[in-house]
Parts: sequence; C-alpha cells; structure tokens
Amino acid sequence: MPDPNTPQRDAYALILEAIDTGLYRPGDRLVENELADRFGVSRTPIREALQRLETQSLLTRDGRSLIVASLDHNQLAELYVVRGELEGLAARLAARHANPEEVRVLRDMLEADRALVDDPAALSRANKRFHKQIHLASHNRFLVQQLDLVHRSMALLATTSLSAAGRPEGTLEEHAAIVAAIEAGDGDAAAAALRDHISKAFVTRLKLDAEKVEAAE
Repeated sequence: MPDPNTPQRDAYALILEAIDTGLYRPGDRLVENELADRFGVSRTPIREALQRLETQSLLTRDGRSLIVASLDHNQLAELYVVRGELEGLAARLAARHANPEEVRVLRDMLEADRALVDDPAALSRANKRFHKQIHLASHNRFLVQQLDLVHRSMALLATTSLSAAGRPEGTLEEHAAIVAAIEAGDGDAAAAALRDHISKAFVTRLKLDAEKVEAAE
C-alpha cells in the first residue's frame, strides 16, 4: 500500500511513461488497484489520470474496463500526416532560431546514435530525444506543446519502424541531412528533409504491419 506520508508522484506521467516504454501495450487492460500498487500511488490520482488519458484517446473502453488504445490504418495515416507537417515546421523554425549550442547538441546526438544501429529499441529512444531537441530548437512553445500531443499518440504504436532491416542506417542518414540543413540555416531544406524522413518511417511501418498480418494468416 502507498505510504500516506510519501509525496504523491504524478500518476498521469507514470502511466504515460509506462505506455511509451511498452510496459503497457495496445489492448492491455489497466486496473486502478494494480496501477496503484505498481507505482506506489493512491487510487484517487490513478483514477484521475486514467480519466485524463481516456479523454486524450490514449485509453478506450472495453465494456467496463479501460484498455490501451490502438490505431487503425486510417488513424495511423492521419497521425503521420499531422506529424510530418508539424515536425517539418519545427525543423524550418529550428533552421531560423537554433543557436550554435543547440546545433552542437544535435550533432553530438547524431554521432552517439551511430553506435546504436544494432539495437532498435535503444535507437528508438534516442530517436525520440533527437526529435525533441529539434522541437525545442524551434523556440515556439505552442508548436512544442502540439508535438508533445502527437508524440503521446505515437506511444500507441506497439513496434518501432527501426526494427526493419536497413531502417536504422537510413534513419541516421536522414537525421544527418536534417541537421546539416538546420546548421546551414536553410529552412526549406530542413522542413523538406524532416517531412521526407517521416514519410519514409511511415512507409516502413506500413510494410512491417503488412508482414505481421501475413505471418498471422
């Protein structure tokens, strides 16, 4: 049982992180008392967090139970369209506003990520950090907020496109093109490179999903 004298941690953030890291996957049922025990949080903030996640469509109802939502083909396509446009805008603004230190951080991330090509899960986590850095380099708080919402929905994808053969290497090449355009201050090129990157990730994900369906038949 949670210690009443211990400060309550953010139940919403804890559950969201658990979904984002794959601890809970699409279709998994979330139960108040189990979550409270796992995270050491009382049931009231857990209940409020579940309601908030349901409002954001990250959870859905299955009878009386709440389960982690999943995205159908149309929802996935819609999500990637929005992501591509918003990420492209972030790259365009980053090319205009990023300071030398922010560009250096992107360069360092790119170099560090080259050691992760054989570890899709680790590269996926690094990929999220890389994109977040571009969001922040846009210096537009409202855009960052909208991209945070988009990336929360990305947590509903059970697999990473980086598990596809050749995709890690392709991703790093695409990241290098994005960083080069941002460093050069070329907003058009940065936006185009990032939209192309998202488009290729989407195509790869569709192929992975199709292969999964074929394997199940």
